Amino acid sequence: MKYMLLMQFSQETTDFAPIGEWTPEEFKAHIAFMKDTNLKLTEAGELVDAQGLAMPDTAKIVRSHAGGTPVVTEGPFAETKEFLAGWWIVDCETPERAVEIAAYVSAAPGPKGEPLNMPIEVREVMSAPPTEL
Repeated sequence: MKYMLLMQFSQETTDFAPIGEWTPEEFKAHIAFMKDTNLKLTEAGELVDAQGLAMPDTAKIVRSHAGGTPVVTEGPFAETKEFLAGWWIVDCETPERAVEIAAYVSAAPGPKGEPLNMPIEVREVMSAPPTEL
């Protein structure tokens, strides 16, 4: 079964400084942890894809309606305190394994090498229903 693991950042739910305030060494250690995690998941045959996302101030919200020009606004809203920082899609034998991976990446190192304990949302990727011909 495939699962999407969503890495969520929130200043309200974390005790660490914003990434922009990390030292270069702290940031390098964090990225090295993520690369090592992806390598381990690849070697285990579980990694489907993983990506980090740009900061939310680069996001655009697009809304369209029938026959109209799409409306593009800056997003998310300025008062947004939480944002999606990245994701993995893993293919695991059991839901418990997906939770195990999420727990591991939740503890990625942050400032001073301390575990971030960031929230990781685990969601099963649904398959399309079979089409009948």
